[in-house]
Amino acid sequence: MKPTIRDVAKMAEVSISTVSRVMNAPESVNESKRIRVLEAIEKLQYQPNSFARGLIYNKSFTFGLLIPDIENVFYTGIIRGMQDACIKLGYSLMICNTDRDRHRLLSYIDAFHEKQVDGIVFASDMMFPEYYEKLVRCKIPFVLLSTRSDEFEVPCVEIDDEKAAYDAAKFLVELGHREIGMIGFDHENSISGPPRFQGFAKAMMEAGLDGNVKKVKGAAHRFEQAYQAAHELFTEYPELTAVFCVADEFAMGVISYLKDRNILVPGQVSVVGFDNLRFASMFIPKLTTIAQPMYDMGYRAAEKLHELVTTGKVEVLREKMEHKLIVRESSREK
Repeated sequence: MKPTIRDVAKMAEVSISTVSRVMNAPESVNESKRIRVLEAIEKLQYQPNSFARGLIYNKSFTFGLLIPDIENVFYTGIIRGMQDACIKLGYSLMICNTDRDRHRLLSYIDAFHEKQVDGIVFASDMMFPEYYEKLVRCKIPFVLLSTRSDEFEVPCVEIDDEKAAYDAAKFLVELGHREIGMIGFDHENSISGPPRFQGFAKAMMEAGLDGNVKKVKGAAHRFEQAYQAAHELFTEYPELTAVFCVADEFAMGVISYLKDRNILVPGQVSVVGFDNLRFASMFIPKLTTIAQPMYDMGYRAAEKLHELVTTGKVEVLREKMEHKLIVRESSREK
């Protein structure tokens, strides 16, 4: 028979409630009792029954995570950060991949509701009114990650996309480039696409390079689409000596296109990406890019959700984390 909390209490010569407090609020139990309980747990190899624990505390000790594209390496850092925070805070993590499909996303919210998750992190997608209304109806606390809502007062963790793109574009200007293009997101429901374009445009106009603002082509999400966008960009603007890409996967697509045309990177064209994916330092040439603190963002989102679940509010509603320009081999002075 598996040991129970009663067995632990009996061995430690304390009440069941004391054992429970040691597991959930150890600082509230005096040291001698706490040591006895921990020794009994270790000796009996006791593991709490999560279902029973949920009944006692009216919680499932589970968080849900909604992501739009599980194949995107960006989310591995997010997931790892959330998972580590959940382990520390005593939660399990359920992950659902929405594929940016509204019906699927709404069905996952229903599934999370049925599973009685304590809260949801909603990552990198638009917070449409129907999503917001569904979450509010289900009474599920939620936090936005790598996205935000200007329409609704929802806690979020993100970076300043406009400032990050501005820094990347300004860096290319400071290297002496004057003919600079951009590969951006082309879908209308992109949350980060507009501010990244605005950051690029601001840097161009400040430098007196207003004509570059039109030298922009869009891609959806994949390497292959960025490759095609690079073809369109360089066919129309063959004079370009630098390209800012709103994702590292896009930058890799651009560099591959240029390589196939025997155009040297960075010898003839400099390329800057965005995200600092794990592969950015493995690619040839190694990518100059804007680093998002993906692990820290995931970790912080879980902490923020825990704060919301346990207190009903958060100290900081909209939290911006620091980005950083990482200079590697794919860029050089003009």
